[in-house]
Amino acid sequence: MNKEYAWIDFYTKFIDVLIGYIDDRAALINKIKNVYNSLNMKLPTLETDNNIVDIDPFTIYGLFNKGITEKNRIKIIRGMASEFKVEAKIPDNFIGIPVLNNMTASFYQFSGERGENDIDNLWKLSNAALKYAKYKSPKNREEFIEYFDKCIKQKGVRWNITMGLYWMRPYDYINLDSKNRKYLGNLKETVQDISAEFANKIKDLKDIPNGEEYLKICELGALELITDKKYKSFPELSFFAWEESERVKSENQDKLGRKFDGDAMPDKDVRPIHFWSYSPGTNIETWNEYYEKGIMALNWDELGDFSLYKNKKAIQDKLKQLYGEQSSYSNIALVIYQFVNEIKIGDVIFAKKGDSTVLGRGIVTSEYEFDDASEFGRANIRQVDWTHKGEWTFSEKFAAKTLTDITDYTKYVNELNNLFIEKLDDDAIVPEIVYPEYDKTAFLDEVYLSEEQYDLLVNLLNHKQNIILQGAPGTGKTFAAKRLAYSIMGIKDSSRVMMIQFHQSYSYEDFIMGYRPTKDGFELKEGPFYSFCKKAELDLENNYYFIIDEINRGNLSKIFGELFMLIENDKRGSSLKLLYSDEQFSIPDNVYLIGLMNTADRSLAMLDYALRRRFAFYEFEPAFNSIGFNNYKKAKNNSKFNQLIDVVKLLNNEIAEDETLGSGFRIGHSYFCTEKEITDSWLLSVVDYEIVPLISEYWFDEPDKVAEWKNRLKEAIQ
Repeated sequence: MNKEYAWIDFYTKFIDVLIGYIDDRAALINKIKNVYNSLNMKLPTLETDNNIVDIDPFTIYGLFNKGITEKNRIKIIRGMASEFKVEAKIPDNFIGIPVLNNMTASFYQFSGERGENDIDNLWKLSNAALKYAKYKSPKNREEFIEYFDKCIKQKGVRWNITMGLYWMRPYDYINLDSKNRKYLGNLKETVQDISAEFANKIKDLKDIPNGEEYLKICELGALELITDKKYKSFPELSFFAWEESERVKSENQDKLGRKFDGDAMPDKDVRPIHFWSYSPGTNIETWNEYYEKGIMALNWDELGDFSLYKNKKAIQDKLKQLYGEQSSYSNIALVIYQFVNEIKIGDVIFAKKGDSTVLGRGIVTSEYEFDDASEFGRANIRQVDWTHKGEWTFSEKFAAKTLTDITDYTKYVNELNNLFIEKLDDDAIVPEIVYPEYDKTAFLDEVYLSEEQYDLLVNLLNHKQNIILQGAPGTGKTFAAKRLAYSIMGIKDSSRVMMIQFHQSYSYEDFIMGYRPTKDGFELKEGPFYSFCKKAELDLENNYYFIIDEINRGNLSKIFGELFMLIENDKRGSSLKLLYSDEQFSIPDNVYLIGLMNTADRSLAMLDYALRRRFAFYEFEPAFNSIGFNNYKKAKNNSKFNQLIDVVKLLNNEIAEDETLGSGFRIGHSYFCTEKEITDSWLLSVVDYEIVPLISEYWFDEPDKVAEWKNRLKEAIQ
């Protein structure tokens, strides 16, 4: 066997062991739990209440064949091999293996939504598949077809069943996920070695074939491989299909703006996919036209090229000029601005009619375009790949605006995605985002902490689950917070990190849930922490990080309300009834809280003691003496800058010794960090507009001291 496909040994032997539990699933479930407990990993959500009462072998394979890191994949396989005594080599690569989308990673619906025999049918199909692969008898064939046909009628089973059969017996059953179908059905360029008969058989598939048709495809494919010069097995075929899809994707990456080489990655967070509701017009004919032409468009062509307006106010001014002063036009201006500047290629659009009807779903494929001679009848457009068209009822109410970013309304997005899950290809729910890797080394390159300090910080967060980064102004707390989360995750996945800021007026209703005025009265709205926890609850095997800037500026007991108790690490998973809804709510175990606060803020009351014991506290100090900052100084190679830093160190000593101030008021290093070239004007602006105003506030009653240090700072840069 080709060493590149060494995974086949474990995959084929694992099902031979699993099938022995067909009549003892309680023992099987306990073993699965043992695997995850031994690895200190969270078992993915397999039932709504996490009380697993049954499971099928395809879903068990799905635990390590979906969108997880290769490191975790190998860990899970090693744990399974150990627990189930599978005598096979642990694979170190997964060439030619298709994976499930994380949103549809089980082959059954949750309890209460699945049929009585759904899981039994999946077991019987896997058993029949093993027998037919081994014996090829007419009786085995009949049994395979019977249960294949039953399974594909079940909710949650589509093309993914061919993927599951391929995992278990990759030399006998062909995988027909969207990548393979697209590849095998293309005779033009990439698969010239495949016969027209076989390619057309795949190309003509409009829906999942029945059991008889599927076996005929497998048999025809096997005959094809005997004579073909390029492919010797279904795994090789699957690998070449994946390779071709990667080639096509790579060609489109520059246009899509979603993937970067490590060295070319911009120094900013990668934006996750956003979800938008969109009204395509006042009549159904407009929607039909947009769908057929693959576009979305806005009215207000009288404004000309939308991209010429620098901001929303400029758009408002033009609208007033055109239509009169009777309105502020703030909503229209926001829609136009977002259409041009905030929608990105790869975002998902849900077309709507009224406030509760969904007309379709699409993926944005172009930047904003303006063409006043456009064939589309609209000058301001974006290209959209409309994947679905029809009418679906949405249980919530859409905003009245033409275009609304609904990304943070997790409940809405989940329901809208679920409308289409049954109709999407197994891996086509959302386009893939490739997040850049980010680890401890990358963190230490950017944040001026020592390795020992970093390890302590990570251990505190992992142990306590809630941490507050405190320190003087400019010590890099905000800069470090997201990067700390990324370094633990191993990638810059900004979809699993959220940052908000507390202030004196911030409330429970803003944070968790509360009633908000609408044109018809009041409506119950979910806050960011509620939505974030619900999102994390759907992805329990990955960590999520919620960052609260200026955490001590809010009334914390009031903001957290009844959740005050649940943020404790030993209360995660426990639930309480929410104040405004008849709902039991819990904070998932995979949610970590990172608070930020300046110790120099005079206006702040002391933190509530009850909250203090729920958080670990880590002090960020000025890092002028750190290895990282000294390397930064050397790279800047500016003598005046070095002299200024020496004076600031002396200034910090005096601040620390001042009885009315103390070390928490020292000046941080981030005031002096810049990607720009350090010039005399830059140095002067830092001194005059950042450092001097700060010490003037510190020593507002000692003007002579302020004047003395102002002179010393300026002398350093003369």
